[in-house]
Amino acid sequence: MAVGDLALSSPMGPPACEKDAKALRFIEEMTRNADVVQETVLAEILSRNAETEYLRRFKLNGGTDRAAFKSKIPMIKYEDLQPEIQRIANGDRSPIFSGTSAGERKLMPTIKEELNRRQLLYSLLMPVMNLYVPGLDKGKGLYFLFIKSESKTPGGLLARPVLTSYYKSDHFKTRPYDPYNVYTSPNEAILCPDSFQSMYSQMLCGLLERKHVLRVGAVFASGLLRAIRFLQLNWAQLAHDIRTGTLNPKDNWEGIIPRIWPNTKYLDVIVTGAMAQYIPTLDYYSGGLPQACTMYASSECYFGLNLNPMCKPAEVSYTIMPNMAYFEFLPHEPNSTGLTQNSPPELVDLADVEVGKEYELVITTYAGLYRYRVGDVLRVTGFHNSAPQFHFVRRKNVLLSIDSDKTDEAELQNAVCNASRVLSEFGTSVAEYTSYADTTTIPGHYVIYFELLMKDSAELPCESVLSRCCLAMEESLNSVYRQGRVSDNSIGPLEIRVVKNGTFEELMDYAISRGASINQYKVPRCVSFTPIMELLDSRVVSSHFSPSLPHWTPERRR
Repeated sequence: MAVGDLALSSPMGPPACEKDAKALRFIEEMTRNADVVQETVLAEILSRNAETEYLRRFKLNGGTDRAAFKSKIPMIKYEDLQPEIQRIANGDRSPIFSGTSAGERKLMPTIKEELNRRQLLYSLLMPVMNLYVPGLDKGKGLYFLFIKSESKTPGGLLARPVLTSYYKSDHFKTRPYDPYNVYTSPNEAILCPDSFQSMYSQMLCGLLERKHVLRVGAVFASGLLRAIRFLQLNWAQLAHDIRTGTLNPKDNWEGIIPRIWPNTKYLDVIVTGAMAQYIPTLDYYSGGLPQACTMYASSECYFGLNLNPMCKPAEVSYTIMPNMAYFEFLPHEPNSTGLTQNSPPELVDLADVEVGKEYELVITTYAGLYRYRVGDVLRVTGFHNSAPQFHFVRRKNVLLSIDSDKTDEAELQNAVCNASRVLSEFGTSVAEYTSYADTTTIPGHYVIYFELLMKDSAELPCESVLSRCCLAMEESLNSVYRQGRVSDNSIGPLEIRVVKNGTFEELMDYAISRGASINQYKVPRCVSFTPIMELLDSRVVSSHFSPSLPHWTPERRR
């Protein structure tokens, strides 16, 4: 397909309207000249923030070129910025990071114009989607969106999640009418600070307009599943409010989304990274509807979008938009930090990354983060024009460790998927999970909490099946773990603790009661906070251990 100088292609034909064509031309312009755009972005950031305390500290002296920036500005993590961020929170109005800083949740500095930049990325999503799914202007989107009550820092600044800032802004509240972006939920329902009332009213509106719903979504997959769980618990009252409670009892929840919203064309949720484990559950409730991952963003910055949003979740790649921030990439070595004390970090520019290699994302933003390590590990899958496309691999962290073993989030998730395959033979899957390293036993061992989703005729799998799950997980873990189990006897048998249905709902409610945002909440894949562990243990219905040792043989060097 070609429209003017437009090079984006799809199986569906040309853009739906001139507005879409303009947005797609913008994507082409930005990605065709990625390195030039990046150079301009860095110069703008350094120029406007030249007199800030942070840049003066490193004697950049007003320089805006890459060479000076790379030689003088260090790479940092959040912990390195905490003293300055706390000063902003306490009321220091001096230009520390940027010309106009303010403290936001995680207390991350931001500026007002960041809303414009986020809105720009949002405006590109539907023009891309319209290439793949026609007729989205003929109905509405049922999106479960929520705000978190804001707080104030000691210095009087608002502190709230990034999405709450957006939903409360005029960009969202007074957005112009767009037939491709009509929601079933009125602003008042989304902006309701009571999460139960907000969910109830949004679900009620979605049910009332169910024949008009063409897409269903939330920010994360977990948020959409929370909405389905809410419907399971409150459908009778919702039905009563709509009419007189005459809906038939819902004993079978398989395929419930297209049964209630029969015109739904896809689910709009993030199912990459840690959210991938929700895919089987979403398939169950949606009858296998496509799951579209449209954009890649974080609280620190919005990064890019998926130019093939209807691809399979495992194939999702995000195209970095070079106008959003200045991007650098730290080559990721699994067994190394990538740094040494005697040499500076070797960071790669956006246009110079190599296909097939993994990198940790490092950003410099207009709001005043300079060479900040986001913590995301990305794999380059290709390029759109001169802008690279990335597959999200994992967060750079270690979840579990007993001895010399180190198990990260991606490895644990893979092990859980293998256990879920065992359970699938018995009409059961893993709906939710978390873990912790139990060092109170000698030797210590991994404990995995499972909440199970059973099809209507299925019963809780027996002891032998869940024991097989334990072993399947151990066989999935790395050789260092298996050596600890087999040879060193430094790690005990893996344990699965099955918890009652609704336990992870309680876990989320607890987190929200302590200030977490319902929009951005993610189930922690590892827990250590005592009240959370006590909650989980109080809901355990059965415990199971690996019945034998996993396979391991010494690796021989040639």
